[in-house]
Amino acid sequence: MKKKIAILGSTGSIGTTSLNIIEKKSKLFKIEVLSANKNYNKILHQIKKFKPSFFIVTNNDIYLKIKKKLKNNKTKIINSFKQLSFSNKRLDITIAAIPGLIGLEPTIKFTKISKKILLANKEAIICGWDIIKKTAIKNNTKIIPLDSEHFSIFKLVENYKDKDIDKIYITASGGPFLNLAKNKFKNIKPSEALKHPKWRMGKKISIDSATLMNKVLELIEAQKIFNFDKNKYHIVIHPQSLVHAIVKFKNGITKLLYHEPSMTIPIANAIFDSNFKINTLSKSKNSSSEIEDLNFLKVDIKRFPIIKIIPKLNQYQSTPIIINAVNEILIDHFLKRKISFNSISKYLFKVLKDKNYKKYAIKNSKNLKNIYMIDQWSRDTILEILRKK
Repeated sequence: MKKKIAILGSTGSIGTTSLNIIEKKSKLFKIEVLSANKNYNKILHQIKKFKPSFFIVTNNDIYLKIKKKLKNNKTKIINSFKQLSFSNKRLDITIAAIPGLIGLEPTIKFTKISKKILLANKEAIICGWDIIKKTAIKNNTKIIPLDSEHFSIFKLVENYKDKDIDKIYITASGGPFLNLAKNKFKNIKPSEALKHPKWRMGKKISIDSATLMNKVLELIEAQKIFNFDKNKYHIVIHPQSLVHAIVKFKNGITKLLYHEPSMTIPIANAIFDSNFKINTLSKSKNSSSEIEDLNFLKVDIKRFPIIKIIPKLNQYQSTPIIINAVNEILIDHFLKRKISFNSISKYLFKVLKDKNYKKYAIKNSKNLKNIYMIDQWSRDTILEILRKK
Protein backbone atom coordinates (compact mmCIF):
# COMPACT_ATOMS: atom_id res chain seq x y z
CA MET A 1 0.00 0.00 0.00
CA LYS A 2 1.27 3.44 -0.91
CA LYS A 3 2.19 5.79 1.91
CA LYS A 4 0.06 8.93 2.11
CA ILE A 5 2.18 12.05 2.29
CA ALA A 6 1.72 15.82 2.69
CA ILE A 7 4.24 18.59 2.05
CA LEU A 8 3.53 21.98 3.60
CA GLY A 9 5.57 24.59 1.77
CA SER A 10 6.02 22.50 -1.37
CA THR A 11 7.50 25.25 -3.57
CA GLY A 12 10.35 26.11 -1.18
CA SER A 13 13.79 24.50 -1.06
CA ILE A 14 12.82 21.71 1.38
CA GLY A 15 9.54 21.12 -0.44
CA THR A 16 11.04 20.82 -3.91
CA THR A 17 13.88 18.59 -2.65
CA SER A 18 11.30 16.34 -0.97
CA LEU A 19 9.24 16.11 -4.16
CA ASN A 20 12.36 15.20 -6.16
CA ILE A 21 13.00 12.33 -3.74
CA ILE A 22 9.39 11.16 -3.81
CA GLU A 23 9.29 11.34 -7.62
CA LYS A 24 12.18 8.88 -7.85
CA LYS A 25 10.27 6.46 -5.60
CA SER A 26 6.79 7.34 -6.88
CA LYS A 27 5.47 3.77 -6.61
CA LEU A 28 5.78 4.02 -2.83
CA PHE A 29 3.80 7.23 -2.26
CA LYS A 30 0.46 8.93 -2.80
CA ILE A 31 0.66 12.70 -2.44
CA GLU A 32 -2.44 13.77 -0.54
CA VAL A 33 -1.66 17.42 0.24
CA LEU A 34 0.66 20.10 -1.07
CA SER A 35 0.60 23.71 0.08
CA ALA A 36 2.23 26.94 -1.07
CA ASN A 37 1.74 30.67 -0.95
CA LYS A 38 2.34 32.60 -4.15
CA ASN A 39 4.77 30.93 -6.56
CA TYR A 40 2.25 30.66 -9.41
CA ASN A 41 4.43 28.77 -11.90
CA LYS A 42 5.67 26.20 -9.39
CA ILE A 43 2.17 25.63 -8.00
CA LEU A 44 0.79 25.07 -11.50
CA HIS A 45 3.67 22.72 -12.33
CA GLN A 46 3.26 20.70 -9.12
CA ILE A 47 -0.50 20.26 -9.54
CA LYS A 48 -0.05 18.98 -13.10
CA LYS A 49 2.95 16.78 -12.34
CA PHE A 50 2.21 15.30 -8.92
CA LYS A 51 -1.62 15.36 -8.96
CA PRO A 52 -2.15 15.80 -5.20
CA SER A 53 -5.62 15.20 -3.78
CA PHE A 54 -5.53 18.72 -2.29
CA PHE A 55 -3.47 21.81 -3.01
CA ILE A 56 -3.73 24.68 -0.52
CA VAL A 57 -2.85 28.06 -2.05
CA THR A 58 -2.82 30.60 0.78
CA ASN A 59 -2.38 33.73 -1.34
CA ASN A 60 -5.90 34.64 -2.44
CA ASP A 61 -4.93 36.29 -5.75
CA ILE A 62 -2.80 33.33 -6.79
CA TYR A 63 -5.51 30.93 -5.62
CA LEU A 64 -8.07 32.61 -7.91
CA LYS A 65 -5.65 32.54 -10.85
CA ILE A 66 -4.93 28.84 -10.32
CA LYS A 67 -8.63 28.00 -9.98
CA LYS A 68 -9.37 29.85 -13.20
CA LYS A 69 -6.49 28.15 -15.04
CA LEU A 70 -7.34 24.62 -13.85
CA LYS A 71 -11.13 24.52 -13.94
CA ASN A 72 -11.54 20.78 -14.50
CA ASN A 73 -8.53 19.48 -12.61
CA LYS A 74 -8.99 16.49 -10.29
CA THR A 75 -6.92 18.15 -7.56
CA LYS A 76 -9.14 20.00 -5.10
CA ILE A 77 -7.67 23.50 -4.89
CA ILE A 78 -8.47 25.42 -1.70
CA ASN A 79 -7.05 28.59 -0.15
CA SER A 80 -7.11 27.88 3.57
CA PHE A 81 -5.97 25.09 5.86
CA LYS A 82 -9.34 25.44 7.61
CA GLN A 83 -11.07 24.20 4.45
CA LEU A 84 -9.12 20.95 4.55
CA SER A 85 -10.92 18.02 6.14
CA PHE A 86 -9.86 14.40 6.39
CA SER A 87 -12.84 12.32 7.41
CA ASN A 88 -11.11 9.02 8.11
CA LYS A 89 -7.60 9.47 6.78
CA ARG A 90 -4.38 9.47 8.78
CA LEU A 91 -1.36 10.55 6.81
CA ASP A 92 1.80 8.46 6.99
CA ILE A 93 4.21 11.38 6.59
CA THR A 94 3.93 15.16 6.69
CA ILE A 95 6.88 17.36 5.78
CA ALA A 96 6.30 20.68 7.56
CA ALA A 97 8.39 23.29 5.75
CA ILE A 98 6.35 26.50 5.70
CA PRO A 99 8.80 29.26 6.71
CA GLY A 100 7.96 31.75 9.42
CA LEU A 101 5.54 31.79 12.35
CA ILE A 102 2.68 31.46 9.86
CA GLY A 103 3.67 27.80 9.56
CA LEU A 104 2.99 27.01 13.22
CA GLU A 105 -0.77 26.39 13.09
CA PRO A 106 -0.64 24.17 9.97
CA THR A 107 2.18 22.21 11.62
CA ILE A 108 0.03 21.64 14.71
CA LYS A 109 -2.96 20.65 12.54
CA PHE A 110 -0.96 18.07 10.61
CA THR A 111 0.74 16.75 13.74
CA LYS A 112 -2.74 15.62 14.79
CA ILE A 113 -3.37 13.64 11.61
CA SER A 114 0.08 12.24 10.74
CA LYS A 115 1.94 9.15 11.90
CA LYS A 116 5.26 10.91 11.32
CA ILE A 117 6.02 14.62 10.95
CA LEU A 118 9.32 15.80 9.49
CA LEU A 119 9.83 19.24 10.94
CA ALA A 120 11.77 21.89 9.00
CA ASN A 121 10.17 25.09 10.31
CA LYS A 122 12.59 26.87 12.66
CA GLU A 123 10.02 29.38 13.86
CA ALA A 124 7.47 26.69 14.69
CA ILE A 125 10.04 24.92 16.86
CA ILE A 126 11.41 28.08 18.49
CA CYS A 127 8.02 29.62 19.25
CA GLY A 128 5.62 26.71 19.52
CA TRP A 129 7.56 23.58 20.45
CA ASP A 130 5.60 22.99 23.66
CA ILE A 131 2.32 22.88 21.70
CA ILE A 132 3.75 20.71 18.92
CA LYS A 133 5.26 18.23 21.37
CA LYS A 134 2.07 17.99 23.43
CA THR A 135 0.04 17.44 20.25
CA ALA A 136 2.45 14.76 19.02
CA ILE A 137 2.33 12.84 22.30
CA LYS A 138 -1.47 13.01 22.40
CA ASN A 139 -1.78 11.70 18.83
CA ASN A 140 1.12 9.23 18.92
CA THR A 141 2.95 11.14 16.17
CA LYS A 142 6.69 10.68 15.70
CA ILE A 143 8.64 13.92 15.19
CA ILE A 144 11.88 13.95 13.20
CA PRO A 145 13.77 17.25 12.81
CA LEU A 146 14.91 17.88 9.24
CA ASP A 147 17.52 20.59 9.67
CA SER A 148 20.83 18.85 8.94
CA GLU A 149 22.28 19.71 12.37
CA HIS A 150 19.26 18.52 14.33
CA PHE A 151 18.78 15.43 12.20
CA SER A 152 22.44 14.62 12.88
CA ILE A 153 21.98 15.04 16.63
CA PHE A 154 18.81 12.94 16.38
CA LYS A 155 20.79 10.08 14.81
CA LEU A 156 23.79 10.42 17.14
CA VAL A 157 21.89 10.41 20.44
CA GLU A 158 19.43 7.61 19.68
CA ASN A 159 19.24 5.29 22.70
CA TYR A 160 21.31 7.67 24.88
CA LYS A 161 20.20 9.62 27.94
CA ASP A 162 21.31 12.94 29.39
CA LYS A 163 23.56 11.19 31.92
CA ASP A 164 25.54 9.63 29.03
CA ILE A 165 26.32 12.90 27.26
CA ASP A 166 29.03 15.43 28.05
CA LYS A 167 28.74 17.96 25.20
CA ILE A 168 26.83 18.44 21.94
CA TYR A 169 28.37 20.59 19.20
CA ILE A 170 26.41 22.21 16.39
CA THR A 171 28.71 23.04 13.49
CA ALA A 172 28.74 26.31 11.55
CA SER A 173 30.47 26.96 8.24
CA GLY A 174 31.36 30.47 9.35
CA GLY A 175 29.54 31.91 6.35
CA PRO A 176 31.01 34.19 3.68
CA PHE A 177 32.96 36.41 6.10
CA LEU A 178 34.90 33.86 8.12
CA ASN A 179 38.21 35.27 6.89
CA LEU A 180 37.20 38.84 6.09
CA ALA A 181 39.19 41.57 7.86
CA LYS A 182 37.12 42.81 10.80
CA ASN A 183 37.54 46.45 9.84
CA LYS A 184 35.60 45.73 6.64
CA PHE A 185 32.47 44.42 8.36
CA LYS A 186 30.85 47.85 8.57
CA ASN A 187 30.84 48.07 4.75
CA ILE A 188 29.34 44.64 4.01
CA LYS A 189 26.63 44.79 1.34
CA PRO A 190 23.52 42.56 1.26
CA SER A 191 24.67 41.04 -2.05
CA GLU A 192 27.92 39.93 -0.38
CA ALA A 193 26.16 38.49 2.67
CA LEU A 194 23.88 36.42 0.45
CA LYS A 195 26.79 34.47 -1.07
CA HIS A 196 27.06 31.41 1.16
CA PRO A 197 30.21 29.36 0.45
CA LYS A 198 28.58 25.93 0.84
CA TRP A 199 24.76 25.97 0.81
CA ARG A 200 22.16 27.35 -1.58
CA MET A 201 19.61 29.00 0.68
CA GLY A 202 16.96 31.70 0.86
CA LYS A 203 17.81 35.31 1.66
CA LYS A 204 16.84 35.29 5.34
CA ILE A 205 18.80 32.17 6.30
CA SER A 206 21.79 33.32 4.22
CA ILE A 207 22.04 36.51 6.28
CA ASP A 208 21.56 34.47 9.46
CA SER A 209 24.50 32.34 8.37
CA ALA A 210 26.65 35.41 7.79
CA THR A 211 25.94 36.78 11.29
CA LEU A 212 25.93 33.28 12.87
CA MET A 213 22.38 33.92 14.08
CA ASN A 214 21.34 30.73 12.31
CA LYS A 215 23.42 28.79 14.84
CA VAL A 216 21.92 30.71 17.76
CA LEU A 217 18.47 29.76 16.46
CA GLU A 218 19.57 26.16 15.88
CA LEU A 219 20.90 26.02 19.42
CA ILE A 220 17.47 27.16 20.68
CA GLU A 221 15.84 24.46 18.54
CA ALA A 222 18.17 21.77 19.85
CA GLN A 223 17.51 22.78 23.45
CA LYS A 224 13.79 22.38 22.81
CA ILE A 225 13.78 19.23 20.69
CA PHE A 226 16.15 17.11 22.77
CA ASN A 227 15.60 16.44 26.43
CA PHE A 228 19.15 17.22 27.55
CA ASP A 229 20.73 19.79 29.85
CA LYS A 230 20.61 23.11 27.99
CA ASN A 231 24.20 23.94 28.98
CA LYS A 232 25.57 20.97 27.04
CA TYR A 233 25.07 22.63 23.63
CA HIS A 234 27.91 24.49 21.93
CA ILE A 235 28.73 26.01 18.53
CA VAL A 236 31.93 25.24 16.64
CA ILE A 237 33.14 26.58 13.28
CA HIS A 238 33.66 23.88 10.63
CA PRO A 239 34.39 25.52 7.24
CA GLN A 240 33.97 22.35 5.16
CA SER A 241 30.29 21.89 6.20
CA LEU A 242 30.69 18.11 6.07
CA VAL A 243 30.27 17.33 9.77
CA HIS A 244 26.87 18.53 10.95
CA ALA A 245 26.94 17.63 14.62
CA ILE A 246 29.36 16.19 17.18
CA VAL A 247 28.44 14.45 20.41
CA LYS A 248 31.01 13.90 23.14
CA PHE A 249 30.01 11.13 25.54
CA LYS A 250 31.06 10.74 29.15
CA ASN A 251 32.66 7.37 28.38
CA GLY A 252 35.40 9.18 26.44
CA ILE A 253 34.00 8.45 22.97
CA THR A 254 33.12 11.25 20.55
CA LYS A 255 30.82 10.62 17.60
CA LEU A 256 30.24 12.86 14.63
CA LEU A 257 27.89 12.70 11.67
CA TYR A 258 29.43 13.42 8.27
CA HIS A 259 27.66 13.92 4.96
CA GLU A 260 27.92 16.19 1.94
CA PRO A 261 26.14 19.56 2.27
CA SER A 262 22.93 18.41 0.61
CA MET A 263 19.47 18.39 2.19
CA THR A 264 18.63 15.31 0.11
CA ILE A 265 20.45 13.20 2.70
CA PRO A 266 18.59 14.16 5.91
CA ILE A 267 15.24 14.40 4.08
CA ALA A 268 15.58 11.00 2.40
CA ASN A 269 16.83 9.35 5.60
CA ALA A 270 13.86 10.78 7.49
CA ILE A 271 11.33 9.71 4.84
CA PHE A 272 12.70 6.17 4.50
CA ASP A 273 13.84 5.70 8.12
CA SER A 274 17.40 5.32 6.77
CA ASN A 275 16.37 2.20 4.82
CA PHE A 276 17.52 3.14 1.29
CA LYS A 277 20.64 3.66 -0.84
CA ILE A 278 21.61 7.29 -1.42
CA ASN A 279 22.99 6.58 -4.91
CA THR A 280 19.42 5.86 -6.05
CA LEU A 281 18.52 9.47 -5.23
CA SER A 282 21.68 11.57 -5.44
CA LYS A 283 25.10 11.54 -7.06
CA SER A 284 27.24 11.93 -3.96
CA LYS A 285 30.33 14.11 -4.33
CA ASN A 286 31.99 12.69 -1.24
CA SER A 287 32.28 8.92 -1.17
CA SER A 288 33.93 7.17 1.78
CA SER A 289 37.21 7.08 -0.15
CA GLU A 290 37.20 10.85 -0.60
CA ILE A 291 36.87 12.12 2.96
CA GLU A 292 38.43 15.57 3.13
CA ASP A 293 40.53 17.27 5.76
CA LEU A 294 38.26 18.47 8.56
CA ASN A 295 38.91 21.67 10.51
CA PHE A 296 37.17 22.83 13.67
CA LEU A 297 37.65 26.33 15.06
CA LYS A 298 36.48 28.24 18.09
CA VAL A 299 33.90 30.94 17.41
CA ASP A 300 35.48 34.40 17.36
CA ILE A 301 33.14 36.61 19.43
CA LYS A 302 34.55 39.79 17.91
CA ARG A 303 33.77 38.50 14.43
CA PHE A 304 30.38 37.10 15.43
CA PRO A 305 29.16 39.34 18.31
CA ILE A 306 25.62 38.01 17.97
CA ILE A 307 26.59 34.85 19.86
CA LYS A 308 26.92 36.95 23.02
CA ILE A 309 23.16 36.54 23.21
CA ILE A 310 23.46 32.80 23.98
CA PRO A 311 23.60 33.20 27.82
CA LYS A 312 20.29 35.09 27.61
CA LEU A 313 18.41 32.45 25.60
CA ASN A 314 16.94 30.81 28.67
CA GLN A 315 16.67 33.96 30.76
CA TYR A 316 12.88 33.85 30.47
CA GLN A 317 10.42 31.41 28.93
CA SER A 318 9.57 33.51 25.88
CA THR A 319 12.94 35.16 25.21
CA PRO A 320 13.47 32.94 22.10
CA ILE A 321 10.20 34.19 20.55
CA ILE A 322 11.36 37.79 21.00
CA ILE A 323 14.82 37.11 19.56
CA ASN A 324 13.34 35.33 16.55
CA ALA A 325 10.88 38.12 15.69
CA VAL A 326 13.35 40.98 16.19
CA ASN A 327 15.97 39.22 14.06
CA GLU A 328 13.51 38.88 11.17
CA ILE A 329 12.82 42.63 11.16
CA LEU A 330 16.52 43.47 11.36
CA ILE A 331 17.39 41.22 8.44
CA ASP A 332 14.64 42.80 6.36
CA HIS A 333 16.06 46.26 7.15
CA PHE A 334 19.59 45.14 6.28
CA LEU A 335 18.46 43.66 2.96
CA LYS A 336 16.78 46.98 2.17
CA ARG A 337 20.03 48.74 3.16
CA LYS A 338 18.32 50.66 5.97
CA ILE A 339 20.84 49.43 8.56
CA SER A 340 24.43 48.16 8.37
CA PHE A 341 25.52 44.55 8.78
CA ASN A 342 27.13 45.38 12.14
CA SER A 343 23.88 46.96 13.36
CA ILE A 344 21.96 43.66 13.32
CA SER A 345 23.48 42.45 16.60
CA LYS A 346 23.55 45.96 18.09
CA TYR A 347 19.80 46.51 17.69
CA LEU A 348 18.96 42.97 18.78
CA PHE A 349 20.48 43.67 22.19
CA LYS A 350 18.60 46.97 22.44
CA VAL A 351 15.26 45.15 22.51
CA LEU A 352 16.46 42.98 25.40
CA LYS A 353 17.09 46.21 27.33
CA ASP A 354 13.64 47.66 26.61
CA LYS A 355 11.61 48.60 29.69
CA ASN A 356 8.80 46.18 28.69
CA TYR A 357 11.05 43.29 27.67
CA LYS A 358 10.64 41.25 30.85
CA LYS A 359 6.86 41.76 30.88
CA TYR A 360 6.59 39.89 27.57
CA ALA A 361 9.54 37.52 28.00
CA ILE A 362 8.02 35.93 31.12
CA LYS A 363 4.66 35.25 29.45
CA ASN A 364 3.55 31.66 29.00
CA SER A 365 4.35 30.44 25.48
CA LYS A 366 2.20 27.33 25.69
CA ASN A 367 -0.78 28.84 23.90
CA LEU A 368 -1.05 30.39 20.44
CA LYS A 369 -2.63 33.65 21.61
CA ASN A 370 0.37 34.49 23.80
CA ILE A 371 2.87 33.44 21.13
CA TYR A 372 1.32 35.82 18.60
CA MET A 373 1.08 38.60 21.20
CA ILE A 374 4.77 38.29 22.14
CA ASP A 375 5.78 38.11 18.48
CA GLN A 376 3.81 41.27 17.66
CA TRP A 377 5.20 43.21 20.63
CA SER A 378 8.73 42.27 19.54
CA ARG A 379 8.17 43.48 15.99
CA ASP A 380 6.50 46.71 17.09
CA THR A 381 9.28 47.42 19.59
CA ILE A 382 12.19 46.96 17.19
CA LEU A 383 10.42 49.00 14.51
CA GLU A 384 9.96 51.83 17.00
CA ILE A 385 13.64 51.64 17.99
CA LEU A 386 14.64 51.75 14.32
CA ARG A 387 12.40 54.75 13.68
CA LYS A 388 14.18 56.67 16.44
CA LYS A 389 17.72 55.79 15.35
